[in-house]
Amino acid sequence: MRFLIIFIFLIFNSLAAESADLKNLVINKKLKKYDSLTFLDAQNKQQDLNDYKGNLILLNFWATWCVPCKDEMPSLDVLQINKKLDNLKIFPINVGKDSFKKSSEFFEELEIKNLELYFDPPTTLAKKFRLRGIPTSILFNKDGFEFARIIGSIDFEDEKFIEWLSNFN
Repeated sequence: MRFLIIFIFLIFNSLAAESADLKNLVINKKLKKYDSLTFLDAQNKQQDLNDYKGNLILLNFWATWCVPCKDEMPSLDVLQINKKLDNLKIFPINVGKDSFKKSSEFFEELEIKNLELYFDPPTTLAKKFRLRGIPTSILFNKDGFEFARIIGSIDFEDEKFIEWLSNFN
């Protein structure tokens, strides 16, 4: 029995240590459920996150004036087409109150080809998630529960991150 307890402890400890190596990643101790998570697409149509249950979801909050957002956006674009994450849906949500034109120019300048523009004009989601800064990315499992956050910028092409995230695909 003692051996079993030690074995379980070591397994969980090694899994926690592995995810702890990922820069800026905060894994929730308890899954979080939210009611009514909506935002706008580029055509000003309301999108509801509940419509994407069954997908691994990454909400990325950014703004055109945010330098770290600019740095990480190209790797986020590549993440969307990663073959190991074929069930991943990424929603880059502009919370900077930038116009569609300015946001489109930002995507064009960075040669973003695999992501679409989304907006949180009244910053409803930013308030609901109590964002402390941007960029911030929030990860939701296939059942629609928040299980982790990335606070600050990261390289979304990092192999450790991709391997970790593929466990939830």
